[in-house]
Amino acid sequence: MEMEELPAARMIEGVGIEGDRYATGRGTYSYKPHEDRQCTLIEMETLDALRRDHGLTLEPHESRRNLTTQGVPLNHLVGRHFRVGEVVLFGGRLNVPCKYLDDLLGRPLFNPLLNRSGLNCRIIKGGTIRPGDVIEPV
Repeated sequence: MEMEELPAARMIEGVGIEGDRYATGRGTYSYKPHEDRQCTLIEMETLDALRRDHGLTLEPHESRRNLTTQGVPLNHLVGRHFRVGEVVLFGGRLNVPCKYLDDLLGRPLFNPLLNRSGLNCRIIKGGTIRPGDVIEPV
């Protein structure tokens, strides 16, 4: 399914994003559920580095991540609780890139995204998030 930018999203504690294909069990990897994949984040800085260092364009919606951050080093949030607006997330583990994205977009993204493919999170306290919400430690 195509990704779409939302003006707000309701995060459901222990489940995922309301209406998201993984929260409803219709996503590509839904048959392999994991509590740390309820929400995924990627840094805008990573997308900029792909363009600068590899000549590859990857727009935020093409990354297949739920949230695109800026100015927040996501690797530092592994194993930590943090707030995005009114929502509390737990940074469970770094995301591992997969060849599915290469195949879907027809671009060699797997290797350039190694160790910088984003953060898989668990939703600890649900609520609504909006673009521009601040990310801060809890």
